[in-house]
Amino acid sequence: MFKHHLWLLLIPFIGLLWVPFYNFHDPVLFGFPFFYWYQLAWVPVTALLTFIAYRSFPDEE
Repeated sequence: MFKHHLWLLLIPFIGLLWVPFYNFHDPVLFGFPFFYWYQLAWVPVTALLTFIAYRSFPDEE
C-alpha cells in the first residue's frame, strides 16, 4: 500500500552512482570543489528521503 515511497531510496543511489557526472572542480562552494560538496549535499538529502520512506509505513505493534 505504501511501497511507492520506497522508490525515494533509489534517488541518492542514482545521484551518486555515476562519478563522471559530478567529477568537476567548479563551481566552488565555501572553498570546496564541486566534487566534494555535491557528495556532502547528498547526506542531508538522503537522510530526509530515508525519513520520508520510513514514516510512510504505519506503526506496527
